[in-house]
Amino acid sequence: MVREVAELRRKSDQELLKEAEEIRTEIRKLRSEIRAGGRVENPMRLRNLRRRLARVLTILNERRREAGRT
Repeated sequence: MVREVAELRRKSDQELLKEAEEIRTEIRKLRSEIRAGGRVENPMRLRNLRRRLARVLTILNERRREAGRT
C-alpha cells in the first residue's frame, strides 16, 4: 500500500482526475454486475476500488488545501 500511495503522489492532478474517473466507471460496472445477479469474479475488487478512489481523492484534496494556503 505504501508503494501505491507513493506512486499516486508522483502523478499530476490531471492524471489523478483521469484515474478517479476510470475507477468510478469500473465501480459502476462492477455494481451493475452484482445487481444483475451475476457472480463476481473477485468480490474484494469493489472494496479495493473504493479504497483506491478514496486515496486518489484524498491526495487531490491535500494538494488543493496546500495550494490555497500559499
